[in-house]
Amino acid sequence: MKKIAIIGGTGVYSPDIFENLNEIQVNTPYGNVNIIESTYKESIVYFLERHGKGHKLPPHKINYRANIWALKMLNVDRVLSTAAVGSLDKIYPPGAFVIIDQFIDFTKQRPLTFFEGDSGVVHVDMTNPYCIDTREHILKVCQDLNIIHFDKGTYVCTEGPRFETPAEIKMYKMLGADVVGMTNVPEVILAREANLCYATVAMVTNYAAGISESALTHKEVTDNMVNMADNIKRLFLRVIETIPIEKKCNCKYSTQELGNLK
Repeated sequence: MKKIAIIGGTGVYSPDIFENLNEIQVNTPYGNVNIIESTYKESIVYFLERHGKGHKLPPHKINYRANIWALKMLNVDRVLSTAAVGSLDKIYPPGAFVIIDQFIDFTKQRPLTFFEGDSGVVHVDMTNPYCIDTREHILKVCQDLNIIHFDKGTYVCTEGPRFETPAEIKMYKMLGADVVGMTNVPEVILAREANLCYATVAMVTNYAAGISESALTHKEVTDNMVNMADNIKRLFLRVIETIPIEKKCNCKYSTQELGNLK
């Protein structure tokens, strides 16, 4: 059976669409992780609440290393990640999905790697940070379901938990960013180090500061995520059902020559 993991961020906490729900705890060197194990069609689906139960963890306090290590221990085949984002350009309207292909890191104090030097220095390649194979399948399903989406985009990750200033947004846009969020880094880096096939669907909830005509609120973000919930469910269910076990990517070889995680 395929093993698919879903990492749900802001506004995406609905494992009830699956069957045979069972909460499990995975013990990792970085802490314990609670995950909902379930089934859908011919797949085992693991649902991980990025911010913890009740959305209690702010972005800079999430135990990203424990989360990704847990999925590695479960031997998942693919990781489907969601991310609530603000748009840096009117081209990307609230309600649209952006299938991220690049990121810019503006985080400041988060552990960014599993490789801390104990077994040598590791520099993992991030030319294509997100699994090409998984991204292609997500794009195909978006087209099949007529979901409004953009086939690529650059995500800039900020430290949070505050929202960004208009001056920062202007700078990020000049650097080439399209959307802004607070959680995709270091998650995407750790997934690559763990040799996982990882892809992110960014869900545009609002225009960023200086582009929006009003002050930003967390309620606006969560309300718009709820409005997009049906589409993300439709998308992920179809992806889980149709994505093949066979992979055309090289994600599982990302750290082969550098010293894989043990």
